[in-house]
Amino acid sequence: MATAGTDIGDGHVAARRAFDETKAGVKGLADGGATTIPSFFYHPKPRFIHPPPPPHLSVPIIDFSLPRTSVLPAVVSAARNWGFFQLINHSIPLPILNRALSSARSFHELPAAERSRYYSREPGGGVSYISNIDLYSSSAASWRDTLQIMMGPTPPDQEKIPAVCRQELNAWDTEARELARQVMGMLAEGMGVEEDRLEKMTCLKTRLLACHYYPPCPEPEATVGLVDHSDPGVLTLLLQGDIGGLQVKKEGEDGECWWVDVKPVEGTVVVNVGDLLQVISNDKYKSVHHRVLANSHKEARVSVAMFLYPDRRSESDLYGPLPELLSNENPAHYRNFTTSEFMKTFFSRQLATKCLLDHFRIQTDDTKEV
Repeated sequence: MATAGTDIGDGHVAARRAFDETKAGVKGLADGGATTIPSFFYHPKPRFIHPPPPPHLSVPIIDFSLPRTSVLPAVVSAARNWGFFQLINHSIPLPILNRALSSARSFHELPAAERSRYYSREPGGGVSYISNIDLYSSSAASWRDTLQIMMGPTPPDQEKIPAVCRQELNAWDTEARELARQVMGMLAEGMGVEEDRLEKMTCLKTRLLACHYYPPCPEPEATVGLVDHSDPGVLTLLLQGDIGGLQVKKEGEDGECWWVDVKPVEGTVVVNVGDLLQVISNDKYKSVHHRVLANSHKEARVSVAMFLYPDRRSESDLYGPLPELLSNENPAHYRNFTTSEFMKTFFSRQLATKCLLDHFRIQTDDTKEV
């Protein structure tokens, strides 16, 4: 999730390598009683300077138990205007959500010697534990550790998934995939195409679980939990515990922007639009920047995200705006591309940039200066 072109001094590279070789992540620093953060975690101060949002701005909360005729337009409106929304009263039982979060916490709070057995920058069996996937290429590291599990299209080697969270995360994957199917169906209908259009494009097949752990940070004002970024996939479903920190960037009509808190609500599933869905919808739905503040609380913050991508990855499988959406009045905003080109472009850039969509955007007189 970052660039090969970032200028990092030799001293910082050595410090990052020493940190990486502990295989204990930022949790190890916190457990060691760190009162300051290593220098390569410092982020520029200007990125934190933004006016507080107006009181009326809040991320939409949608009651999924209401009639579909009410839920569908609410989902479509939120995807268009916010790119983010929270679902309440959905079909996933609360114990499954709570167990997924608690099991993710349990993994990250295993003894360092036990956690380190899973630490790898090259996932084996679809499973890896790591701190900062872009550690060696980002301009500054973030105060966060992650357990990643590739749940599909090829199921992971179950023995590679830590036993402390294996059953709980498999249950979350099953339930979240069905909820994602329902949400994608509504978003497809909102574009005016068949309900199963996105599913037929294999947008439910590739699923990556990311169990993030944000330990208490000794200098939360100097770093971040996760840099501001947009997700590259089609859709993201997120569970967050009772400690906040997730913020969504909301732009006003006059160009002003604010960071709006996604306040934790028990039993909710946070949904956000990814870059690929913005392309597929020809900008009907918006993939927006979001970030996580460094944890200033006494307890660790935990989240479990499911990222959904298409599975068609051959050079003959092209992605771009859906042809049935295009007309003289609504021409394509993006060129077609393969999944491999899209992801290669994503990994060649820093996470904290919004250049990915611009790389594939068709230049017009209105966009040449953007």
